Amino acid sequence: MVSRWLLVLSVVSIPTYAIDIEWKGLADLRTSHSSGSPSYVSGQNGKLQNSPGTDLSLGQLGIALRLGLSDQSALIVVGNSFIDNEKNATGLTELYFQHSGLPDENGLRHNLRLGRFYPPISLENRATAWSPANSLTPSTMNSWIGEEIRTTGIEYSAEWLGKFRDTDYDLKLSTGLFTMNDTAGAMLSWHGWTLSSRQSVFGEGLPIPQTPAQTGILSAQAKESDPFHEGDDRLGYFLNSEYILQRKLRLQAGFYDNNATPYVETDGQYGWKTQFGYAGFRWQINKQWSLMGQLMQGSTLMQSPQKVNVVDNDFRSAYLTLGWRHQQHRINARLEEFSVSDHDQTMGDNNDEYGKAFTLSHRYRLNRQWFLLSEYIWLNSTRPARLYFGESAKQIEKQLQLSLRYYF
Repeated sequence: MVSRWLLVLSVVSIPTYAIDIEWKGLADLRTSHSSGSPSYVSGQNGKLQNSPGTDLSLGQLGIALRLGLSDQSALIVVGNSFIDNEKNATGLTELYFQHSGLPDENGLRHNLRLGRFYPPISLENRATAWSPANSLTPSTMNSWIGEEIRTTGIEYSAEWLGKFRDTDYDLKLSTGLFTMNDTAGAMLSWHGWTLSSRQSVFGEGLPIPQTPAQTGILSAQAKESDPFHEGDDRLGYFLNSEYILQRKLRLQAGFYDNNATPYVETDGQYGWKTQFGYAGFRWQINKQWSLMGQLMQGSTLMQSPQKVNVVDNDFRSAYLTLGWRHQQHRINARLEEFSVSDHDQTMGDNNDEYGKAFTLSHRYRLNRQWFLLSEYIWLNSTRPARLYFGESAKQIEKQLQLSLRYYF
């Protein structure tokens, strides 16, 4: 039903007069060498985007199309393609109508988004087609958002622009109501935190590791999770606040609740009641140095039809990134810590996890459109569920990537 609604939105939003068409994109061709476990992308236990060995891949081909309907209104269409040895995926990742109002005499501006879009959480993925600008791989926190978090609904935001009030800071408050995100938390529970630049495209299924519980109490679960599933027709909501000081400091805090019914199962997709709070900052210390960090903490619950807890997890992820820029060079060093705490008693489905990761990225600007990027990831995690597959619970995974990126 919602897919038909999105199609109607794309049609009725375009008037008969000429529209202003703008588009931009990026093509990211990369080679990688990884060690550790086979990748989660193909339903295994590895936490990296690629399985052990060497892979030549299309890391991302993204296109963002803006159909201007008026000076303040537009239809936004974003598509992405990911092609590698694990799994190919091509399709839309966002489709929405947006209206940006003009500020009044007090600097107050009203904005609206309607459709399917990312909630305003990530501080890393702010470049073309929701890509990270200065690295190849976002943090575990934002990797999960790209996989399981997408809102289909409406967002309203109010901005207070400081220049109209003779102050040096801006304020922005956003809230949204959404549907079709009832399974958020499933993949975070069943394969844990990961590091990847992939984004789930509309209609894509996500392979689930087949633990003993998948053939027992969880036998009704489909082999793949649908991140755009709606099972109970209840609306979720999110809140987001931002403080921006002279374009040098951005502070952020928010809350997300998919409001799913945790004991509903439809078409092999369980409802997961998932909610989390988050906070972050981005600080441009001077022309060369910057510092950025985010923290997310939340819970996810899935129950049987009898309302018995089957999966009851708390989760947490935090990262801190130090950036240095000089002429054509940009270097980022990121440290992060992540965990999942399993509080249920379900046999054959241990979701406990703890890990740390270090990522070092270098970006070299050849010219306005061409960039060379390199990245090294070291990830140390302990996940008892690996024992179900005859693997060691504690593993160290490594990945080296080289990329040629073109913006068009």
